[in-house]
Amino acid sequence: MEDALTSYTAIRQISQFVGAVLFFHVSEYLLAIYFHGRSNVSCSSLLISKHYVIAMAFALIEYIVEITLIPQWKENWFLSNCGLVMILVGEVIRKVAIVTAGRAFTHMIRIYYEEHHGLITHGIYSIMRHPSYCGFFIWAIGTQVMLRNPISLIAFVLVLWRFFFRRIPYPMST
Repeated sequence: MEDALTSYTAIRQISQFVGAVLFFHVSEYLLAIYFHGRSNVSCSSLLISKHYVIAMAFALIEYIVEITLIPQWKENWFLSNCGLVMILVGEVIRKVAIVTAGRAFTHMIRIYYEEHHGLITHGIYSIMRHPSYCGFFIWAIGTQVMLRNPISLIAFVLVLWRFFFRRIPYPMST
């Protein structure tokens, strides 16, 4: 029997996961530099927090345990590809939101008024109020669907829903 961690399925899913995470963070950083200038961008623009690292590490550990013990769980190509589509859709929604907002988009919640920072109501913002959050939600959930991680999928949905439920009202009230 082929070693589960070096199987085609494992290599495909792990490389897609790593590629998705790298593309997400590098593109976020580059867009921040483009709209705000290199001097106004720090490593925090990579959006990597302690909680995020823990979540992604847990997802990888879950994947390794499951593909080692029950490799057939990871073999459903249809569901894995649905997750890949979710990753792409989430990425597109988020990046369109960032480009549409331009300089008004930052990774920090604004608590004071700036002249270039206003309510965006055109483009993708005319369809949904928080497209960058929606895009990240779809992207993150898609990573777990693609990896076929049932525990992380449930955890990601619950934690992200709670995070956005608390975060969205704050800028709306300021």
